[in-house]
Amino acid sequence: MESGIALFSTDGLLFALRWLHIFFGIAWIGHLYYFNFVQGAFFAETDAGTKNQAISKLVPRALIWFRHGASGTLLAGLLIIMIRAHQGGWGSFASSWGVNITMGMTLGTIMFMNVWFVIWPNQKVVIANAQGVLAGKPADPAAAACGAKAGLASRHNVLFSIPMLFFMAAARHLPIATGPESNYLMLTIVAGIIILGLEFNALKGKLGVLTTVKGVITSGFGLAAVLYGLVEFFL
Repeated sequence: MESGIALFSTDGLLFALRWLHIFFGIAWIGHLYYFNFVQGAFFAETDAGTKNQAISKLVPRALIWFRHGASGTLLAGLLIIMIRAHQGGWGSFASSWGVNITMGMTLGTIMFMNVWFVIWPNQKVVIANAQGVLAGKPADPAAAACGAKAGLASRHNVLFSIPMLFFMAAARHLPIATGPESNYLMLTIVAGIIILGLEFNALKGKLGVLTTVKGVITSGFGLAAVLYGLVEFFL
């Protein structure tokens, strides 16, 4: 039996990266759910002064964990993918693990981009407006529209997060039969159309059924069911 410290090995490195991936993921998705399930309902019921105080002092702190949690999750995940690809070759992605992890990784990457390129830039305008109002300055007329854009992208991130978590867990714990008849191209095309269509709505569309917490949660589980059905159908 070989001796040595288990953590100081390739498997140990993969474990450490998975550990960090989970840690940052909890920080990220936990704050995502806080914003959408808790903070939004509170802001809808509170007075303008209290809301501006919260946006000025509470929201910036939460957004630090939110956006850097997203970065840490993505970075650790990419490192895991690179090590796994080095170990098993890129052919390992034509497997149950590969299909599931690719689906989860695609959703997670889109969510990351929404955080940094849509939610955060627009939230900075909202925060600056709240701080300005508290300092006696006139309200920024662009703040409401920026808040709506951030909210739309954030709601879609909740939608994406449910199937993302499903496929991340499925990669290790839900084997799916693959073989010569598996149609990876059609799976990529059909799933890609659905995901990119929803992302387009996150950028340019409307909330629709995602307006309510119940609606976004139900839609998230529905999307997970549809994407999983496509995986089983094409594989």
